[in-house]
Amino acid sequence: MSKSIRVPSYRRHKPTGQAVVTLNGRDHYLGRWNTAASRAEYNRLTGEWLAAGRCLPASRGGADLTVAELALAYLTYAEGCYRKDGQATESLHRVKMAVRVLRKSYGPTLAKSFGPLALQSVQRELAGGHRSRRYCNYLTDCIKRIFKWAASQELLSIAIYQALATVPGLRRGRTEARETEPILPVASEVVDATLPYLPPVVADSRRVFDGTTSL
Repeated sequence: MSKSIRVPSYRRHKPTGQAVVTLNGRDHYLGRWNTAASRAEYNRLTGEWLAAGRCLPASRGGADLTVAELALAYLTYAEGCYRKDGQATESLHRVKMAVRVLRKSYGPTLAKSFGPLALQSVQRELAGGHRSRRYCNYLTDCIKRIFKWAASQELLSIAIYQALATVPGLRRGRTEARETEPILPVASEVVDATLPYLPPVVADSRRVFDGTTSL
């Protein structure tokens, strides 16, 4: 059974008489306390906070949002999204790696200034780190998804993501990234050794496929 998400409370700021809610350590003033307008603003802000994975980046609209701030905001969202039965999925581990690479290479850069050339620079860095080409492409796609998510949350212009989407993945034979070994079929003797442990229908299907029995 999943735990309910605790939403920060609507409170009265006594010195000013305003309503306030604290999201991610920052107070947001909502207008006069106990009015319909301030409660509507509270509902709007907390709704956006929940939709963004319980995080509201310090900068709205992307004016001075840095790559590091954006990456951490997406990570907060991903930690709530990429889970199964309460456990982090492999996708979340890869998101964390993509976030680490972004923060290391372009952390202080304004997110709105991160363009295709910057992404290609990250690709080259990934390829030079003894990672497989497939893994490099996965991380590159993950970075693109971070900026796509930012557009969906109105943190950045969709044009920034669209520009990044023009960057192709690394191609076989045209990159330093290593190729993974092909996955070969399991040897027949290994499959045959499992037959006594398989359900009868599955085992018979294997025998029919192998030609050792008929339907």
